Amino acid sequence: MFRPPSQNLGFALESDSKTWVRSLIRVALGPRPALSKDMIEYCAKFNIGQVVSHRLFGFRGVIYDVDPHYANTEAWYEAIPKEIRPHRDQPFYHLLAQNETGSYEAYVSEQNLVAEENPVPVEHPGIIDYFEEARPGQYQLRNNLAH
Repeated sequence: MFRPPSQNLGFALESDSKTWVRSLIRVALGPRPALSKDMIEYCAKFNIGQVVSHRLFGFRGVIYDVDPHYANTEAWYEAIPKEIRPHRDQPFYHLLAQNETGSYEAYVSEQNLVAEENPVPVEHPGIIDYFEEARPGQYQLRNNLAH
């Protein structure tokens, strides 16, 4: 139970109630962790359920997962030709993809994706495992998978 500022909690509190709340939060949570120089904050450009296409190869897909940076094998990365190999330090997206020959799963860097404007649904058998209904350019994640 929280005590008002008038009751001493064993540490000095100022009479201002906002200061009291900030002090209480600092005591409850402790100091903020310092970010190391290796930690970088990422903000993904695309969303889960969004329909995208590959900038170079043109295939379309629905995003079903995002890694904040490259998280596949070294062999997979080295297999990409150097002249088109993306940087590792960007979001990478897992796609349920399709092209003219069929459907498959793809792992694509953010720099190689563009938002898809085509309202035609993506044809992939895995879509039903992750998503409910489709709206133009966006699929709704199943409730049991959202967190």
